[in-house]
Amino acid sequence: MRRRSVVVLVFLGCLLGGAPLSAASFSLTPRETQEAIRFGQRSVVAEDFDREWKRANAAGETVTVVTPFFRLAQAARNAAFKSEILTQREIDSLLKEHQGKLLLWAYLRGKRVDFAHWYQPVLVVPGKGEIKPSFVQNERTALRQEDGRFLSRCIYAFPANDLPPKGRATLVVRDHEEREVATFSIDLSGMR
Repeated sequence: MRRRSVVVLVFLGCLLGGAPLSAASFSLTPRETQEAIRFGQRSVVAEDFDREWKRANAAGETVTVVTPFFRLAQAARNAAFKSEILTQREIDSLLKEHQGKLLLWAYLRGKRVDFAHWYQPVLVVPGKGEIKPSFVQNERTALRQEDGRFLSRCIYAFPANDLPPKGRATLVVRDHEEREVATFSIDLSGMR
């Protein structure tokens, strides 16, 4: 009987503001901020730290979905590797930079060193249509890989005001002729 009471209390704690329920948050509360920092600090021994936010497509390309929670956890993790802790100024700066945005780090492959130069991303959200990015940075000189192909690291920022925290979206990357060159399914309910 005692075990059941503990389970009920933990569940109620989650509902009333304990650990956040599973969904992307684009504006962290103070409690979520502290949880992100603790998560990052504890993850120094976890090799799959970013698994929750990383997605791959059929071609083996990846995208990392950078929510404010992920970015703060990553910074806390990096500080912990150096036996440091984040200062309040660093925390405030990261939150100011990332709140209200969905940042995507895309790792795309191509045949030429400048293949990604003119790529244009959109985020397709069911019921909302295509959302244009507020920022695009395509790597112009991709890195040569062992297989002879090239890897381009691209950064795409989207406004989060039209994104459902528990919804789905698809990142679609098109070339200069409007052909789709990469797509990634993103389930925001599966990440913080």
